[in-house]
Amino acid sequence: MKSEVFIRSRCTVLRAANMYYIEGCSQKDIAERLGVSVPTVSRLLKRAKEEGVISFIIPSPYRECLTLEKKLREHYGLEEVIVVPPEPDGGRDAQAVKRAVALEGARYIQRIIRPKDILGVAWGGTMYELIQYLNPCQRTDATFVTLHGSIISCSDKFEVNTLVRRIAMAFGGRQYALAAPGLLESAEQLAMLRRQPEIAHIFSLFERITASVSGIGSFYPEPTSPLSRLPYLSEAEYAALAEHRPYGDLMLRFFDENGEECASELAGRTLAIGMDTYRRIPHKLIAASGVEKAHTLRAALRGRLADVLVLDYDLADALARLDGLCPGD
Repeated sequence: MKSEVFIRSRCTVLRAANMYYIEGCSQKDIAERLGVSVPTVSRLLKRAKEEGVISFIIPSPYRECLTLEKKLREHYGLEEVIVVPPEPDGGRDAQAVKRAVALEGARYIQRIIRPKDILGVAWGGTMYELIQYLNPCQRTDATFVTLHGSIISCSDKFEVNTLVRRIAMAFGGRQYALAAPGLLESAEQLAMLRRQPEIAHIFSLFERITASVSGIGSFYPEPTSPLSRLPYLSEAEYAALAEHRPYGDLMLRFFDENGEECASELAGRTLAIGMDTYRRIPHKLIAASGVEKAHTLRAALRGRLADVLVLDYDLADALARLDGLCPGD
C-alpha cells in the first residue's frame, strides 16, 4: 500500500502520534510497527500537529518565563534573556535559586565560547556556583582574565584569582590574573602598578575581551551587596560613597541609578577594567538572583552594562514590574 494512503488515514495518524509522544517510541520503531518508511512517519507526525490530533501546552509559570524573556529582551534591547523557572514544589530557597541561575549561566557560556575568545571573569558567590557546573569535557582554546584585582577580606573560594584559575582549568585555556588588591591606597599607587609589564599586559587584554561573566551587587533600596558587609571599605570611605547614592557594584566599580560610575574618589584608585572599556565588550553576561536586586539591575541596564541576563523568575518578574512589563499587561 502506498505511503500516501497511510498519511490520509486519521487512525494511522493517531496511532503514530500516540506511539511517538505517549509511548516514547522512536520514528524507526514506529515505521517498523506500521510497515511504512521513516519519512512517512515524519509526515504522519507533522499531520498530527497540523490537524490538532495532538497539541502542546506549556503550563504556567513556565509559559510566563518565556513571556518575561521576550518582554525584557525587547524593552532593553538585549541579546538574550534567560529566566529560570521556580521549583515545581514552589520552594524559594535562596541558595537553591542561586544555583539554578548559575547552572543556566554555565550552559550559556559553554554554548557561546569559541577558540581564541577572551573571557573576562568577576568575583562572587554566583560565579563560584557557575563554575561548579562547567563541563570539564568541553575543552576550548580560549583565554580567561580577571576583570579586577583581589579582595583581601574575601573568602578564597569566591576570590577572582581563584575563580579565573578554575574556569581556565575547566576549559583547558590560558589564565591571566591581576595579582594586586582591587582597592589601592591612592591614585598614584594605581598609576605605578599599571606601568608594571604584567599588569599593563592584562589591561591590553581588556580591550580585546569578547565576553564577560559576572554577578551584581545591590546597594538600593538596601545595601545587600557583599561589598557592603565585607571589611572592603572603611567607615569614612563608605560614608563618602553613600553621598553619591550607589545602586550597585560590578567589577568592584560602583554605579548610580543610571548605570554610570559613581564619581567618588574610589574610582581613581580601583584596579579594574574601566566602565567604558567594559561597555565595549560584545557579550556581557550578568547572572543574578533575588528580588532585592531589581532596582540595581534596572540601573545597570540603563547604563548598558549587560547584553545577556540570566535571572530567577521572581527577580525577572520584579524587574518587569518596575517598567510595567508584567505578563498579560
